[in-house]
Amino acid sequence: MRILLAEDDTLLGDGLRAGLRQAGFLVDWVRDGRAAERELRAQPYAAAVLDLGLPGMDGMDVLASVRRAGVTLPVLVLTARDAVPDRIKGLDGGADDYVVKPIDLDELAARLRALVRRAAGQPQEQLQAAGLALDPAARSVLRDGEPVALSTREFDLLQALMLNAGRVLSREQLEQHLYSWGQEVDSNAVEVHIHHLRKKLGAERIQTVRGVGYLLPKAAAPGRSGG
Repeated sequence: MRILLAEDDTLLGDGLRAGLRQAGFLVDWVRDGRAAERELRAQPYAAAVLDLGLPGMDGMDVLASVRRAGVTLPVLVLTARDAVPDRIKGLDGGADDYVVKPIDLDELAARLRALVRRAAGQPQEQLQAAGLALDPAARSVLRDGEPVALSTREFDLLQALMLNAGRVLSREQLEQHLYSWGQEVDSNAVEVHIHHLRKKLGAERIQTVRGVGYLLPKAAAPGRSGG
């Protein structure tokens, strides 16, 4: 899943980006508040990690601005401001979680996964739909209870479809889930990954809505186990 990291400390930001990438996230990194506000308004990120002490525009002002604009993605505030009033202000100001530096990378990744699951209406550890079970932490997939080996891109695409089970996602939306800044996107990349997923999971599990995009239904296809 693709997230925005807003952190002006170069050493910390580089470490956070590397650690979150290792945990399976696609990370776009900005270093000032104006850039964070612009990207959060423009891009459909799964979540954001927002430092409060940003140059150009304070993190709380960024948060207030994007919330007023109707941006509803989960925002995890990462800050050195550890006083209780600061935490209350952050949460009341629109943050979904509040973490004080220094932060363990495994905990940060787990908190982000939980925020994204809850935002998609799936609070359980595993995502479940159409007879499939996907574990974002272990990056594993079960089809009717049996493990299925997927490539990194296949896993990320399936995760996007499962987080939006029952909704049609366009090719452009799927590309935005699969690729971060600077990554080249082949014109038929999504179609190729969909083809491979259908071969591994069953063609009936991913439906094509002609002229619109792709849909993974919430329920298993008739005659199949629900996993």
